[in-house]
This record gives sequence, structure tokens and C-alpha cells, in this order.
Amino acid sequence: MPQPLNILHLHSTFSLGGKESRAVRLMNAFGDRARHTIVSGMPDQLGARDAIVKGIAYDIAQNPPPLTGSPSVARFETIARYMARFDLVLTYNWGAIDGVMARRVFAKGAPPLIHHEDGFNADEAQRLNRKRNYYRRFALPAASALVVPSHQLEHIALDIWKQPRARVHRISNGISTALYAGKPDAKAIPGLAKRSGDFVVGTVAGLREVKDLPALVRAFGGLPGKARLVIVGEGPEEAAIRAQAKAMFLGDQLILPGFLPEPHRYIGLFDVFALSSRSEQQPIAVMEAMAAGLPVVAPPVGDVAEMVAPENHHYLAPDRREVVLRDRIQMLQARPDERMRVGQANQARARALFDEATMIAAYARLYAETAGRPGALG
Repeated sequence: MPQPLNILHLHSTFSLGGKESRAVRLMNAFGDRARHTIVSGMPDQLGARDAIVKGIAYDIAQNPPPLTGSPSVARFETIARYMARFDLVLTYNWGAIDGVMARRVFAKGAPPLIHHEDGFNADEAQRLNRKRNYYRRFALPAASALVVPSHQLEHIALDIWKQPRARVHRISNGISTALYAGKPDAKAIPGLAKRSGDFVVGTVAGLREVKDLPALVRAFGGLPGKARLVIVGEGPEEAAIRAQAKAMFLGDQLILPGFLPEPHRYIGLFDVFALSSRSEQQPIAVMEAMAAGLPVVAPPVGDVAEMVAPENHHYLAPDRREVVLRDRIQMLQARPDERMRVGQANQARARALFDEATMIAAYARLYAETAGRPGALG
């Protein structure tokens, strides 16, 4: 049997957000054809490992090289030496860009590297950072490929970061759409006992500033009737979300269950899926909501308008004002038949465009060919 491909993953954080969810699903799909070492720039943020299925060969790096800090030859050399033992290095987002720079500075004997860009944090949500653009332009030629999921990021990679077309790969995110077709588990969300007449607004997100979840709390606060807000995820913004809910006197209307694996078991318990993000690209959680037959309410961010069905477009807010988000949620609250109609259209579109089999095949081919072992990942 061929030796498994030895892959190093450099993440800024390994909490279960969009990029981490995709990385884990690819790990699970590759099975025993690969083994993985995971570096998290925030060592206490490791929630995504709970989604790695039993039998996958992986470890969380102990005493890894520092991914953050002032640029220095010594730090880049430390990172490069660590990377040298692997067949392939995968880096994710700005928080791991120094892994790319380390390969640029110490290229001799370095393994091939693929960089992934999935979006931006709050500090680049409205405008890209000029210094980071220059840094990426200088570092990224060391990567064999740059992978992006969205049309918007593809444009940025080509026109702003000045990467050659041949090295930029747009691979759409994908999910196992069939998993979301079944009935959700009524007990899957701790604290949510859905009763007749309840209206549940839900989201699944890393609790980070760029997601602007306090704004979703404020938008939700004006809804009438027996409404509940469920925010599934973990991260540093939890205290700010709770404080906003307290200021809105929401009491037990807000449910924060933390990270929950297997979103197909619970996302169908929502009546509406809502985003309040300042920046997105091609969010996996939107695909999951669509596959579960939900309407989506969101501000105009990333590829969301291209993702959802035409029937859903009326419920995408033209701007980020909370009153606008609330109005669209309230329209759907008052129209259960419309929720069903829009949700069914989204579900059909998710099955047609976002099934994970296509995504997995594209990544498996790119990773294996870049590592010089075509076919090694299936």
C-alpha cells in the first residue's frame, strides 16, 4: 500500500468556522490516504478537531513554530525547518501567510505549498489593508497554487494581489446535500425545545468580530411574538453577544449552545437562517441552510446573492442596517408559506450547485498533483 501523503496544515485558529469545516471534511474524505499535522496560531482554539471522524490519522502540533510576530529571518527559518518534514503544506488566510513567506525566503528543499484565502477579518471587512496586499504579492509566488472559493476573492487575487491566472484556482465550497434532506433532531440544540407557534431565527458562525453578531441580536430584538434566536458557534465575541442580549432584555429568547458538530442534525430546526457579517465570501453555513430548505436573510456580502435561489433575492437586505435585516426576517415570520416556497427553491439550488463530491474531487486532484503524487488522494 502506498505511504499516506504527509500534510501540514497551518491555521490562524482551529475553531470550527468555514475554512476549518472544509479542511476537516477533506481530511475525513481522504481517509487513510493522508495523515495530518495541524498548527493553530491560537493554541486554545481547537474546536474543529471534534468534527474529525474516528480513524483519521492526525495530531495537533506541540511546540509549533510561531505563525505570528514581527517578520524576521530567524522566525521564517524556524517555520521553514518545521515545514521541511512534510510532503505538502497547506496554509489558510492571512493568519498563516508567514508560512508562505518562510517558503519564499527559504525555498531550497522546501515542500510544495498551497495557500487558501477564504475571507477577511473585521480589520479588512470594509477595505483591504494596503500593506497586507503588498506582503501577499511578495509572498504568494512561493505558493504552487492559491485557492479561493468565491468570485469576489478570485477577482482580488488576480487584480489586486497580481497573481497569475495559472496559479489561482477557484473551487466552490460544497457540502453533503443529501444529509440535510432528512428531519432534524428535535433535541440536537441544548436549550431549544421548539413549541407550536415558535419562530426560530438561527445562524452558525465563529463568534468573531467580523460576523457582527451583536448586530443580529439587535435586529432580532424587535421581532414580535414567540421568537427565539439561536447562535451556534464559539469564539471571543461571546461576551459581547451576551451583553447585547442583556441590553435588549431578551432573557431566554437567546440560545448560545456553543459549538455543535453535525449541523445537518439541527440546522433544519431554524425557520430562517440569518447573517449579519461585515464580510463573507462563499459561506458554507449558507449552503447548509439552503440544503436544509431554509430561506436566507443577509446583508449584501460576498457571493451570497449568487448562491441563493432567485426566489430568495427579495429577502437579501440592500445594506447592513439592522432595521432592514429585521424587516426582512419579520416578513418571513409572517408568511410560513413563503418560507416554504423560498426554502424549497434554495434546497434545489444547493443540490444542483454545492454538493461536496465535486469539491472533494477538485481538492484531491490539486493536492495530489501539487505534491507530485497524482491520484494519491482518490
